[in-house]
Amino acid sequence: MPSRRRFDTGADANLLRSPHRHAREPRMHPTDATPTPSAGGIPLHYKVLIGFVLGTVVGLAAHAYAGDAAWVHGFIDYASKPFGQVFLNLLFMLVVPLIFSALVLGVAELGDIAALGRLGWKTLIYTAAVTAAAVGIGLLCVNLFQPGLHMDPAMVDKTLSRNLLKAGEIVSKGNELRLMDLLVNIVPHNIVGAMADDSKKLGIVFFALMIGIGLVMKPTPGTAAFKNAMHGLFEICMHLIGLFIRLAPYAVAAFMFNLTSQLGWDVIRSLVWFVATVLVALAIHGFVVLPLWVRLMGGMSPRRFFRDTQEATLTAFATASSTATLPVTLRVAEDELKLPRKVSRFVLTVGASANHHGTALFEGITVLFLAQVYGLHLELPQQLMVLVLCILGGIGTAGIPSGSLPVIAMICGIIGINPDGIGIIIGVNTFLDMCRTALNVTGDLATAVVVAHRSGEKDIDEAALAKLDEIVR
Repeated sequence: MPSRRRFDTGADANLLRSPHRHAREPRMHPTDATPTPSAGGIPLHYKVLIGFVLGTVVGLAAHAYAGDAAWVHGFIDYASKPFGQVFLNLLFMLVVPLIFSALVLGVAELGDIAALGRLGWKTLIYTAAVTAAAVGIGLLCVNLFQPGLHMDPAMVDKTLSRNLLKAGEIVSKGNELRLMDLLVNIVPHNIVGAMADDSKKLGIVFFALMIGIGLVMKPTPGTAAFKNAMHGLFEICMHLIGLFIRLAPYAVAAFMFNLTSQLGWDVIRSLVWFVATVLVALAIHGFVVLPLWVRLMGGMSPRRFFRDTQEATLTAFATASSTATLPVTLRVAEDELKLPRKVSRFVLTVGASANHHGTALFEGITVLFLAQVYGLHLELPQQLMVLVLCILGGIGTAGIPSGSLPVIAMICGIIGINPDGIGIIIGVNTFLDMCRTALNVTGDLATAVVVAHRSGEKDIDEAALAKLDEIVR
């Protein structure tokens, strides 16, 4: 299938009028940079499912027949856990240059500051509305199922004591968070520092937005060369991550083995009501709210949407990171959903850092669950406060595995719940993190569909672009 190319009416239009016509950057599409990992053989997302099942089964078998055997702990400490961490590190080391280059190009290709404003406001309003719906569903489910009342007090004490050290680290990070700081840090004091701090990724987004706006406002041969360099950086990141992501099936098998071999059925059974509540809420939002939203506001068939986005959803499930999944998300949006790249790059890059439907939903459920465990009854005004805090927390949550736990600890502190209770859910957090990240990425793609449809932005077709290229030559 030929890649869809477009003509940039902003900086490129100025280059048409410039004698430096040779400075026009080469056209590029994500599929040019990232080979489809599923080419030949079983598709990658099916391999991820196979890895998930195998890792879970082998892990449960190891726990049942070997228990706390030294070889199990040795395999986890020296094989499966390091392998999984190296896989994530390979992805995360390219996240910053990918986010930066994709967003700079997305803004620059709009070619119009007014168009950026319209796109930005639409993205913000739609994100806030659907995130509020997600948190509302979570709060409704936790009030309906009352998962905290089904916890055995003895198991609560046992789980807390087992995860005391890890919970203390999370609470310490949560105590360092301030809601106003999350908003202030959107404008970075030191961009290099923001690149090194996962909690300040929105600072990179803001910086990239400013650079993109500068490219639109100052079309010169020099800025055209910089834009061409950004294209090259984007291609490199997409290609390398496309190679690394092929390890995802083996990594998810390692993650699930680590989880199930250490927990077993006892801990899972004790938290079954909590896990069920989260999964039901995620399912309602993912299979009821998002399809309706895509159909009514985005003008797209839900069946087509889910069929075309399954690779990105399962990759997000495997990595438990919306930022690490961004290359696949971008490719799916442009190759499968046929969204204009100037819309998809802007919406999806911002969404990977700030549009976390599943995370906000999980945060709301966890806060109320811990309140129920401690016997605290939150009145409606307090639950509405939780809803608002979770919407803001979903924006400020780092798009990395378990990035929401410090935010949950912060919200617990604001509401007056003992944040040490986060240790209760640490055992099942890895699996639920994978599930909510899958919803985050699906929600990002749904937002891109709606914004593209409502904004009316289109890519120029091949015939029109060929004529414009002829004019340039």
